[in-house]
Amino acid sequence: MIISIMKTLKLYKIKKTVINCIIILTLLLISFHLHAQSDSIKYGIQLSGIASSGQYAPFWLQNNQFGKISFQPFSSNVSASIYKNLKKSNKSFDYGFGVNTLFTANNSKTDLYFHELYAEARLLVFDLTLGAKEELFGNQDSSLSMGGLLFSKNYRPIPKIYAGIRDFSAVPFTKGYFEIKGGISHGWFTDDTYIKDALLHHKYFYFRLGGKLPVKVQYGMDHVAQWGGESVKYGTNPSDVNDFIGIFVASSGGSNSDVNEQINAMGNHIISQSLKTEINAGNYQLELYWQNISEDSPLRLMWQAMNKADGLWGLSIKNNKFPIFQHFVYEYLNTTDQSGPYHEKDGIVFGGFDNYFNNYWYESGWTYYQRTIGSPLITSTIYNNNILEIRNNRVQAHNIGLEGTYRAYHYKIMATASKNYGLYRYPYQHMKSATSIYAELCKVYNDFYGIEAGLKIGADFGEMYGNNVGCMISLKKTGILFKH
Repeated sequence: MIISIMKTLKLYKIKKTVINCIIILTLLLISFHLHAQSDSIKYGIQLSGIASSGQYAPFWLQNNQFGKISFQPFSSNVSASIYKNLKKSNKSFDYGFGVNTLFTANNSKTDLYFHELYAEARLLVFDLTLGAKEELFGNQDSSLSMGGLLFSKNYRPIPKIYAGIRDFSAVPFTKGYFEIKGGISHGWFTDDTYIKDALLHHKYFYFRLGGKLPVKVQYGMDHVAQWGGESVKYGTNPSDVNDFIGIFVASSGGSNSDVNEQINAMGNHIISQSLKTEINAGNYQLELYWQNISEDSPLRLMWQAMNKADGLWGLSIKNNKFPIFQHFVYEYLNTTDQSGPYHEKDGIVFGGFDNYFNNYWYESGWTYYQRTIGSPLITSTIYNNNILEIRNNRVQAHNIGLEGTYRAYHYKIMATASKNYGLYRYPYQHMKSATSIYAELCKVYNDFYGIEAGLKIGADFGEMYGNNVGCMISLKKTGILFKH
């Protein structure tokens, strides 16, 4: 049905701007209705600017920012949003929406677009979302992580339709000791680089054991696929209902698909498995997590995989006793193994050369608007001088993060050291190192209209990204637009 609707839109040549106007009008009508129903409509306005030395803005000033910050050394942003959040309560039904417009200006261009544009609803524990919304998938730390392996905060929201259970919910008759969450979404890549009108498939399922016990264990799996679309080089990949079924089960391509797609699974498939342990020790909360990815069959449990040496490992410690040292994170990332350097050699299939996030048909790989959707340490194509494919996916990195609060000032510090080897196919002549440092300090001034002022400082050292030093200054105001 979804694919049929999209083909109808193409047939009548309805422009994206018209569709956006219709959605905005719908959301405005919803907002007035919500106002009438005694719901709070909120607003946010933010101004920010970056000034830096070097060729690029410092790594952590512009990565893991949902694609909002330019990689150029000088840039500025103005954003304005109106939104209603879903309430975390026992209400059997609730709904929300968000409209976030973003104006950006840098050395080479200016742009104005809808960064977020969505409507959502919740019935009991089930969620439905239509549009583009900032989201976080995976079991990594939400604040100090260098980014999940498959999904991070490094890319613009992708417009999609999502249905599922977003938050862990207790399975009936288990007294809360067994919880699940999961969902499925269908999305549209609108960046149109090498491939036009490519589609996104994403489904995931997680379960957690423990309930009220001080130790909880969770395991989950995400499956994503880029499929459909039109390539100048290869033609059109089919995208009808039967093809969607094939994508859902990751089967080989049909007779209408490219010959290589017939041999391999149709589309660009990536699977990530995640394992996490949560420990509640009174004033301290500990989390240990592990993520890996698979791009080749057969699929094995993560501790039995051919590339089990690759993954993201993390430790998060939070405490309620010392606010000045409220949160600490250490992470290690390795993507250098990739099941070995050879997929096939001398007639023998080794199953290696996984070449993370790259795909021969979807040449820009697992990216969106030139930003890696997964870990930003697998380098985005913005660093490639107009070569729109990933050229560095063999990385080893250590990341340390610390945040806390002191006298109404909130701070965050991160330091990441990486070794970069390029690709198995195009290795760097010698390893390129990088050290990226980030420091943030912000405070809400209640006596001055409740404005939040922030100062962020970033620096890069090493051959990979060059030597860059810069700062960002931001002013942010949020509040309630309607409350009855």
